[in-house]
Amino acid sequence: MVRVGAHTSIAGGVYNAVEEQVEYSGNCGQIFSHSPQVWQDPNIDDDEAEQFRDLAADHGVGPWVIHSSYLVNLCTPKDDLREKSLDSMQKEVDAAAKLGIEYVNVHLGAHTGAGVDGGLDNAASVLDDLDIPEGVTVLVESDAGSGTKLGGQFEHLATVRERTEQDIEFCLDTAHMFAAGYDLSSPEAVDETLAEFDEVVGFDDLACVHLNDSKHECGTNKDEHAHIGEGHIGEDGMHAFVNHDAIRDVPLVLETPTENGKSFAWNIERVKELRGE
Repeated sequence: MVRVGAHTSIAGGVYNAVEEQVEYSGNCGQIFSHSPQVWQDPNIDDDEAEQFRDLAADHGVGPWVIHSSYLVNLCTPKDDLREKSLDSMQKEVDAAAKLGIEYVNVHLGAHTGAGVDGGLDNAASVLDDLDIPEGVTVLVESDAGSGTKLGGQFEHLATVRERTEQDIEFCLDTAHMFAAGYDLSSPEAVDETLAEFDEVVGFDDLACVHLNDSKHECGTNKDEHAHIGEGHIGEDGMHAFVNHDAIRDVPLVLETPTENGKSFAWNIERVKELRGE
């Protein structure tokens, strides 16, 4: 059975994310532990955490991912931003442990002048300074690659893994890969792109996929998500991707839009159809 779910809201209590996931017929998921647009502590109390763990277990929903704040920048050369990013990430991995969540997902961020090599060194250094609780793994997410943002090339992911002492794993975002120039719009393109990922990074460390179609063409570095099968990746590409041998057992988390009368529930059903379930 495909593991597919959506990014759900913790409004009113983190456990509400589980109830929302069940409403969408999702069986895995992702949350923000707080508003991603500000520096803020997760602030989840023990009772709330217990309710989340119990509900997730009762409904068989998992694995879960915490997506880190958008303000976090692991690649930054600026000391103050590095410290804020480190502090924020430490609180995220601690919150994950409290909630029984396996993964904390993070973008590498932008090197803003430090250069690719310097930026990747900076990212590895922040990761090394984290005290990651047992049972929690940090996932570095592939990026759309605009400006000085890193993570748009598979080599960036492999290099950070090489330079950090932490046992990190990875999350591939289909819309980001496509925007960064990795074609996924046909079965042949999917095979070629995933073979390259396997060669450079390896499927053993692929823990999660953010499954999103793209509103923009391949290689534009524009990150705007579309409904599954209705963007430039399209139905053929999405069908090939979700049925690829290397992807079949990887949890798929949707970050698709809510528009044109279609929400997460529609997209989850679409993925199940593409998988023949």
